[in-house]
Amino acid sequence: MSNPAANAPAQPAPLHGPSLILGTLALSLATFMNVLDSSIANVSLPAIAGDLGVSPVQGTWVITSFGVANAISVPLTGWLTRRFGAVRLFTTSVLLFVLASWLCGFAHSLEMLVACRVLQGLVAGPMIPLSQTLLLASYPREKAGTALALWGVTTLVAPVVGPLLGGWITDNISWPWIFYINVPVGLFAAFLTWSIYRKRETPTAKLPIDGIGLALLVIWVGALQLMLDKGKELDWFASGEIQILAVTAVVGFLFFLIWELYNEHPVVDLRLFAGRNFAVGAATLSVAYGLFFGNVVLLPLWLQQWMGYTATDAGMALAPVGLLAILLSPVVGKNVSRFDPRAMATFAFVMFAVVLTMRSNFTTQTDFATIMVPTLLQGAALAFFFIPLTTLTLAGITPDRLPAAAGLSNFVRITAGAMGTSISTTLWENRATLHHQHMVENLGQGSAVAADAVAKLTGSGMSVDQAWAQINRQIDQQAFTRAADDIFLISAVLFLVLIAFIWMTRRPPRIGAAPVDAGGAH
Repeated sequence: MSNPAANAPAQPAPLHGPSLILGTLALSLATFMNVLDSSIANVSLPAIAGDLGVSPVQGTWVITSFGVANAISVPLTGWLTRRFGAVRLFTTSVLLFVLASWLCGFAHSLEMLVACRVLQGLVAGPMIPLSQTLLLASYPREKAGTALALWGVTTLVAPVVGPLLGGWITDNISWPWIFYINVPVGLFAAFLTWSIYRKRETPTAKLPIDGIGLALLVIWVGALQLMLDKGKELDWFASGEIQILAVTAVVGFLFFLIWELYNEHPVVDLRLFAGRNFAVGAATLSVAYGLFFGNVVLLPLWLQQWMGYTATDAGMALAPVGLLAILLSPVVGKNVSRFDPRAMATFAFVMFAVVLTMRSNFTTQTDFATIMVPTLLQGAALAFFFIPLTTLTLAGITPDRLPAAAGLSNFVRITAGAMGTSISTTLWENRATLHHQHMVENLGQGSAVAADAVAKLTGSGMSVDQAWAQINRQIDQQAFTRAADDIFLISAVLFLVLIAFIWMTRRPPRIGAAPVDAGGAH
């Protein structure tokens, strides 16, 4: 492990004036492009699958391949940074991301598209953690919160813009352009980054490659991501394939854990979890993000499948989340050095609980305006979510370990997001099945209510079978709505439980200074 003191002479001064503005813009654009690409293809899958002549199920590999590759490469950020330097690695990642994006748009077969998405996911891994560390290094220590706020806004807005932009491009142009738009943005970001940061390169060292650790990482993370992505489709552990993937993930993780803890040059520095703030902070942030992301996926699914919303309308119902997040994030960033970040994170979790409790009262009659109110309030929760928890998690991390810490915490968060999505959608369907069974218990062929409903529907011109199909559809609508309400309420309770874990972290002696000291080395 390198000595932080040894790196002190290499600490560059914070940026000022136009360089600071342009540097922030370059790093934010790259982050925005990266996060956007994780969600922009979701609404385009039917068009992609149809154009390439594959089924929608096969088309999901466009999403899965990116997620698996990205999850594998993110925790490698620390090792790669120490080997090649933060600025060189970040700029190269952006340029390779541009190339992979162009190849994705150019793909004429599913195999080529999946291969290009794997490349895209692999090279995207270091971009988010390094954008975070380079941005922190650009600001004076007292402006750490502002830096984190600016970085956080891009990660909050991109997931909202992604489905809207992806749907519009697919409907009005063609799906390859969801990838082509990265080319000018990425080239501009890479040019600005290299122009401003090339003289601020971090120290490098010729470290040996931990080949066994890397192989184990690929095995267990790949197996876990595939299990999460294919679990619902294959009925989870009733499937032999899922069982094999689960065993592979668990055994691979145990071997990986043992190997990395005792290896002199681990590919992932698991010793970071020895620090209380990093361990508790990263775990709390990740579980909360899993809850948040699971609900972010669930809400538009319910709106589109059971409330008659189009993809664009569902996106509009989610769009207000960015309003308060953008307005309040700079305020939170400016004041995170004055107030206890644990109290600020607590406020975020209480707000999440309030928002989700409001959503747990949604019915099939809930109008658009009512749906938008908790979405608007959720923006305030997001503004107080990432910045304080990131400040707590990175507090006390030495300069030479910051890229590794940022990469590892982002890896755990991304994995938790994938798990949250799978768990929430699976529970939603299971609860809907249960509610459906309860509601049909009294609607058999001898039910007077059912007979009256069938009579009215057949009187309007429907056949008996069509009438029963219509009744079943209405029951399904009620069942899935109640199931969504269940998930929202459970999530609200869990957010309140997580508050206790926030207070297990230590308040940094000087709030916001630790992350900036860490970033300042770069």
